[in-house]
Parts: sequence; C-alpha cells; structure tokens
Amino acid sequence: MSHYSIKDIEQLSGIKAHTLRIWEQRYQFILPKRTDTNIRYYDNDDLKLVLNIALLKDNGHKISKIARMSHEQMRNEVLNLTEKNLRYPDQINTLILAMVDLDEDRFEKIMATNILKLGFESTMINVVYPFLSKIGILWQTGAINPAQEHFITNLIRQKLIVAIDGQYVNTKDDTNKYLLYLPEGELHEITLLFICYLIKARQQKVVYFGQNLPFADLEAIYTIHRPSYILTIITTSPSASEVQKYVDRLSTTFPDSQILLSGYQIIGQDVTTSDNAHVFTRIEHFISFVEENRLEQTA
Repeated sequence: MSHYSIKDIEQLSGIKAHTLRIWEQRYQFILPKRTDTNIRYYDNDDLKLVLNIALLKDNGHKISKIARMSHEQMRNEVLNLTEKNLRYPDQINTLILAMVDLDEDRFEKIMATNILKLGFESTMINVVYPFLSKIGILWQTGAINPAQEHFITNLIRQKLIVAIDGQYVNTKDDTNKYLLYLPEGELHEITLLFICYLIKARQQKVVYFGQNLPFADLEAIYTIHRPSYILTIITTSPSASEVQKYVDRLSTTFPDSQILLSGYQIIGQDVTTSDNAHVFTRIEHFISFVEENRLEQTA
C-alpha cells in the first residue's frame, strides 16, 4: 500500500492542500490516516477519491453534490466523462487512476480513445508525457511503488514499439542518420523510444541501440554507421559528478557528428557543451530540429 503526503496528493490531483483540508473539515469524505508520530498520510483509496473529485469538479459538478455521491457513483460518472471528454488534464488523471489500480483495460481504453481522436504523436506529447512527469516526481520521493511504475511504463513501452514498427522508412542513401542510445547504467528508455518514432515518422534513418550501452561499444558502432547525429538522454547515469566529463568525451570522440543531449542530468544543470553538441529541453524543440534538417536536405 502506497503512502502519499498531502503535497503528493496536491501534485497529482491539482487540488491545493488548503482546499483539501477544507473539504476534510466541511464534508469529511477525505479522512487522512496518521502515523504513530501523528503525521498525516493518504493511501491509494484516498488518492483515487481525490482524483475522481477533481475530475468531477473540473467538469462542472458542485462539490456539495459530489459529497453526497457514493464512491461507485463517482467512479461511473468519471468513466462517462473521460469517454466523452478529451481535456488533457482529465485524461492524465484517468491514467493515474489506471496506474494506481494496475488496471490494464482502463489504460488501453484511454490510449485507444486518445490515439483515435488526437493521433499517436499528440497523445504522447499532451497526455502521456505530462502524466510521466507527474509520476516521475512521486517516484523520486518514493510515493509510488515499483510495481505501479513498472506496470504503467511497460504498457507505454509496448505502445511505442508497435508505433515504431508501423513506420516503414524507405530512405535514400543521403538521408540523415540518427544513432540513438542510452549510456551504460541508464535504463529509462521511454523518451528514447518516442524519439525513435518521431524520427522514423519523418522518414529519417535511425540506428537504435537502446539501454545501457558501454562507450567502447558506441565507438565500435560509430565506425560502422558514421551517423550525422548521436542522440542520448542522461537521466541517472552518468552521475552529476561525472556527466560533464562524459559530455566532453562524446564531443571529442565524435567531432564529425552532432551530439544531441537531453535528460535530468543535462537540462538545467551546469553542463557546458562544445560547438558540435546541442541540448534539447523539450520534445517539441527536437521535433522542430528534425523537421528543419529534413527540409534542408530536400531543398
């Protein structure tokens, strides 16, 4: 059973802690537990209740009316709303509910509905990425357990692999080639897979080597493929104390390629880059980069 602080609940639901406390006092439908040292905490059932309340409130239901609803009535009304309504915050909250309940059927329904109406790329950018950002914060604080995180990321990974397989690229020999990999010890692959999809969807070549690639293997691969671009995402490995050395090594070892960088250990850190390296802070910036280079090549 996961334990959430009131700050965790606020970050996941968008409901301010002050408002949650008022609801506790006035309506008594959210009653936190307390530790032996009298620190309040919330469990999975509390999180699901707050998420349902937030969804109903954001779609015009008065809080006094919600307070009179049973948990089953709330759940049914939320399901009806999320099938009809494609507001991004609502879809993100329903993904959180699917994760907490380990509910694969609900996840599949949410994804299928959004992909049908928005397209795969828009669903990833506007629904899945904000969702992953929310759970990433909780993962770092230990508010969600490994089973929940593995459950949802593996389902998303499966969707990405299917989408990538659907992008057949019959490219010319002079098409830009991107080599994608994660450094040794780095296992967070979701963004790298999505980038692979984005590149292939724009009819560019991808050489994909995935997780945990030693630098010596990267050098060997480079001599075979000679890519125009080498892209990596550094989330946890190398560590903050080693990342500058790693970035410098990439630039000096592969001076004839553009080094494309992103990830928690890169963005907003005091990492300096050489002329042949570029940092992406947002996925939209990378999309623009690929499209601009593709247009230059065909001009």
